[in-house]
Amino acid sequence: MYDLPVSVCFFPFSVIKSPSPPLLFSLFVALLQVMDSGPDPSLYPLHRCKTIHVVRHAQGLHNVEGEKNYKAYLNPEYLDAPLTQLGWQQVNYLRKHVHASGLSKRVELVVTSPLLRTLQTAVGVFGGEGFTDGMNALPLMVANVGNSGREAISSLNSPPFIAVEDCREHFGVHPCDKRHNVSEYQFLFPAVDFSLAKTDEDVLWKADVRETTEELAARGLKFLNWLWTRKEKEIAIVTHSGFLVHTLRAFGNDCHPLVKKEMGTRFANCELRSMVIVDRSMIGSDVSTTNYPGKIPSGLDIPSDVGEEESPNSI
Repeated sequence: MYDLPVSVCFFPFSVIKSPSPPLLFSLFVALLQVMDSGPDPSLYPLHRCKTIHVVRHAQGLHNVEGEKNYKAYLNPEYLDAPLTQLGWQQVNYLRKHVHASGLSKRVELVVTSPLLRTLQTAVGVFGGEGFTDGMNALPLMVANVGNSGREAISSLNSPPFIAVEDCREHFGVHPCDKRHNVSEYQFLFPAVDFSLAKTDEDVLWKADVRETTEELAARGLKFLNWLWTRKEKEIAIVTHSGFLVHTLRAFGNDCHPLVKKEMGTRFANCELRSMVIVDRSMIGSDVSTTNYPGKIPSGLDIPSDVGEEESPNSI
């Protein structure tokens, strides 16, 4: 059985409903059956929720031919493919959106898959401005990574960035989904935290074994479990199409079909969707920073409705 918090739920930002996991989680299904799954809106304490802004990477070099012919993803030339120039334009558009919407000021953490195309997308969208020598901050990305012709990007006034293996694309077979060594990435992306990577080399990718969709969905749920342990309340995640679609389709089975579709529809390159994770079983230990218990000065009467409950015969 996977180590999953059965009451951590994943919803579109605009709709809060109960989730349903893959069929292989039989115990999880049984527990959900006894939970409230009615058609009415649900209420949850704000401090038991996290807002996440999920992004698929911009167009990678492998996408150009791979979307025409799936077999192109087997081409070894696309090993850890970088963004195309069109991909960088997509990054520029999304960056303008997150700044215009105020999202850039609210995101407390950026989590990225440790592949070149996701790292480039993450720092391009959520990073600081251009880096100059003498700046009192490390660059998030040095100049010309992946032969992009792009200038270095500063970490000044940006949220922290952390690379996480669990939100990678399918492991195995496709060279585009194999990462370079962490030591290489650390040189190219100095301000990104790679400390969660357990090995320098990519030992998760196998040339002859492709991760199943069920395994990927289970890894996605494990990732969400880890995400809940973070103290940050508003987090951006930059990841991959396959990871997103197979993870998100595990949720929303008891929602309206359009809500289910909203969560499980494939992401376009550099598309962003905002969602909410809800802790329904008090696995988190955070306390609210906005709740106020109320204080009544001594000597004042108790509220009238309470008085009626305590003294039903009073006039």
